[in-house]
Amino acid sequence: MTNPVLAEVVRSGFVESVHRGALVVTGPEGAVRLALGDVVSPVYPRSSNKPLQAVGMLRAGLDFTGEDLALACASHSGEPGHVKRVLELLSAAGLREEDLACPPDFPLHVPSMRDAAEPRRVTMNCSGKHTAMLTTCIRAGWPTSGYESPDHPLQQALASAVASLTGEPIAHTGVDGCGAPLFAFSLTGLARAFGRIASATDGPAFAVASAMREHPWLVAGTGREDTALMSAVEGLIAKAGAEGVQAFALPDGFAVAIKMDDGAKRACAPLAVEALRYLGADVSGLAELAAPEVLGGGRAVGEIRVPQLR
Repeated sequence: MTNPVLAEVVRSGFVESVHRGALVVTGPEGAVRLALGDVVSPVYPRSSNKPLQAVGMLRAGLDFTGEDLALACASHSGEPGHVKRVLELLSAAGLREEDLACPPDFPLHVPSMRDAAEPRRVTMNCSGKHTAMLTTCIRAGWPTSGYESPDHPLQQALASAVASLTGEPIAHTGVDGCGAPLFAFSLTGLARAFGRIASATDGPAFAVASAMREHPWLVAGTGREDTALMSAVEGLIAKAGAEGVQAFALPDGFAVAIKMDDGAKRACAPLAVEALRYLGADVSGLAELAAPEVLGGGRAVGEIRVPQLR
């Protein structure tokens, strides 16, 4: 299947580039309500996996709540508030920054990046997830050494949780950019899992959804799309992933998952806004995300245009 064009980049009235991809909307029962493109073949959800993995960690004995649980779901920007809390969580568990298996990296937040003397593991955007993984191992009595291996009891537990939430087997296991296992499954499975988490009324899924809703800045950071989406739409949970992935869900269980073929993320935000509009959500606070400007000479000369969903 050739996926459809989901976004056009228009400059001075001329279509300069197009982005093909797939988009799926699932209902509260997990069934497909709208499908554009191939929504059944496996994809790597990248960091959109994190809320699912956080559910698995809670099931395995992690006791994080609130801000700490939001960081476990985060691709944080490495701002001072993010880094401070991750370091506190490591210290509380008797761990050091060197125990993190994620690679050293600079903060995503540009001012923080300029202030950084060198790349660090704790400023890598996945350090919250890795801290939660290590803490889960301690709580469960598992070794912390090699916690990032697919054969480790932690990762086996997380794989089981992901499969149960998506309602389908994991099609392939790879290595994510942070070094942790990366589970492949369909866009439909990803949307279904987000719908189940967002509509949960108790248990680990409810705890994850509540933490993300209450602390959207910790999930991403200043100027980031996930933070903007969750701050503007009541009850929404949203988590982007690298290579053009975006997933989100409303409290009623309606959910959306997007994957761009070329891995470009610039079309994800306007597509997300359009999908939220399709679901009847109030998107009045998301005008800047709805039609990102294309600049020429420092002024707007076009926009990224997405189709109206029907």
